[in-house]
Amino acid sequence: MELRHLQHFVAVAEDQHFTRAAERLMVSQSGLSASIRALERELRAPLFVRTTRRVTLTEAGRALLVEAERILAQVRSAHEAVAAVQGVLRGTLALGTEQCIAGVHVAQLLAGFRRRHPDVEIRLRQAGSGALAEEVAAGRLDLAFAYRTQADDDQLRSVSLTSEPMTVLCHPDHRLAAAGAVLTPDDLAGEVFVDFHPDWGPRRTTDSAFAAAGIRRTVALEVNDVHSLLDLVDENLGIAVVPRHFRHKRPSLTALPVKGTGDAEYETVALLPPERATSPAARALVTLLETEGLTPFQDGSRAS
Repeated sequence: MELRHLQHFVAVAEDQHFTRAAERLMVSQSGLSASIRALERELRAPLFVRTTRRVTLTEAGRALLVEAERILAQVRSAHEAVAAVQGVLRGTLALGTEQCIAGVHVAQLLAGFRRRHPDVEIRLRQAGSGALAEEVAAGRLDLAFAYRTQADDDQLRSVSLTSEPMTVLCHPDHRLAAAGAVLTPDDLAGEVFVDFHPDWGPRRTTDSAFAAAGIRRTVALEVNDVHSLLDLVDENLGIAVVPRHFRHKRPSLTALPVKGTGDAEYETVALLPPERATSPAARALVTLLETEGLTPFQDGSRAS
């Protein structure tokens, strides 16, 4: 099995199209097709279902994709490790992050990294914590800043950044603002909630807390960005339960502490592969994070 066959296979799987994948790889379409056929012959299984508009993975193709991505990530890490020993950090840093993550200023961190390692290409992706954890474990990301979603295992480890309590945000004219008291989940029963997609860390934290308290809540307004969430609350269309540092992003809103949610702390972490599989670029970023004092943020500090 040749590495170029795996590279060609992953490109077609990502683009779901032979022509687009060939253009991206800068190879002929016939050569790309021949490479995939050679791989299918070797594995004795079809890898794609081909139609006139796109291609999709077969069950065998889906199984191969997980391993192919991991193999290619390890090969890339090997090249980068040799370059690092020679005193030059090259290659790619693939970083994932949730929005407005606490404990690290992502833009500031990446700017410092680029100044120190200009030969490393930086790639950044935003997603929910569950998706980020899967991509780090699969080798598609070198590391990610996310909400802690699981305990460490043989494919994923975590470095704690910070933790903070959750806070209720509401419009100043909302009935809860007038009470001005510490709230419990019971106080919020029957309210209309604004919240993120279920994979985002704040939503996971809040869902878990309310489930533990036995309180059913309705997320009527679901968004995928912080500014939309704050805008909706600012128009008094609902309330939001968010990490405490969010309150500094919209001072016009009323922020109220919420208690009685058990261990509902919003903990953010750096997700990394096992030590042996961590790329030199990821190691350099974590070192910079530690040495430059960019973590953790204290309450009221900036977050990206």
